[in-house]
Amino acid sequence: MTASATNEVRQAQDEVVEEFAFFDDWMDRYQYLIDMGRKLPEFPEADRTEANKIRGCQSQVWFVAEREDGRLSFRAISDAAIVSGLIALLLRIYSGRKPQDILDTPPDFVAALELEQHLSPTRSNGLSSMLQAIRNFAAEALEAA
Repeated sequence: MTASATNEVRQAQDEVVEEFAFFDDWMDRYQYLIDMGRKLPEFPEADRTEANKIRGCQSQVWFVAEREDGRLSFRAISDAAIVSGLIALLLRIYSGRKPQDILDTPPDFVAALELEQHLSPTRSNGLSSMLQAIRNFAAEALEAA
């Protein structure tokens, strides 16, 4: 494990936390999240399968992981605006990273952004489910390597 590689995930988390610090109240943060979600790339209908669904989310979430050159890239979409924003946040932090770095770096941004205090319990559970899925994909990628 190299310090600079782990810093990619940490650095992405720090950048997100800094961005959110610009907003004084949570209504602005929610709007920013929704705007981020609207910018997600198109998600093919063919990938909206039962096998790609994340369990534990109140809304529908489809999540696909792909390995390339020792890194994981993620694509995902939800039928809910706030959840799509959370997906955009997760993709920004974790997509394109090495599996070991994902596993070695705790998701400190969740506490730093106070997401669990400001999301409904079901949205918070969904976020936890998506984070767990990312960690599972990373663990599977390491095992396969």
